[in-house]
Amino acid sequence: MALVPYREWLPFTQLREEINRLFNAFDEGETSGATATWVPAVDIHEYDDRFELYVDLPGVEPSEVDVTLANGVLTLSGERSTEKPADKDQREVRMRVERGSGRFYRRFILPDSIDSENIRARGRNGVLEISIQKQAKAQPRRIKVAA
Repeated sequence: MALVPYREWLPFTQLREEINRLFNAFDEGETSGATATWVPAVDIHEYDDRFELYVDLPGVEPSEVDVTLANGVLTLSGERSTEKPADKDQREVRMRVERGSGRFYRRFILPDSIDSENIRARGRNGVLEISIQKQAKAQPRRIKVAA
């Protein structure tokens, strides 16, 4: 008998592994690490009927975020500009920058079970919320055999 390690959140682990496959096997020349100045944090939740992504994008207008789906890959991209002080006559003595700015770019490989016609995105309080519906599963049914 083979021993299998216990994994408490197996669906999340599988989704994370599918997402990470993108960075190891995507055929195009650019990846998020190559083109992004910063990478926004993303929380992913899976429910019976959908996936929910929550992307932290403070300071970015929701209308300025490009969300596309092509060949099973969801792509998020955009840019956050650095805020400069209003008084340019002041000579800056020191500066410490902790907030990321510039281009951002994220890609997610989606499972075949999603309904590509039912993806919704909205921005609220600096968070981009993306809801991706799953396709309805075929329900088992009895098939009558004709005599």
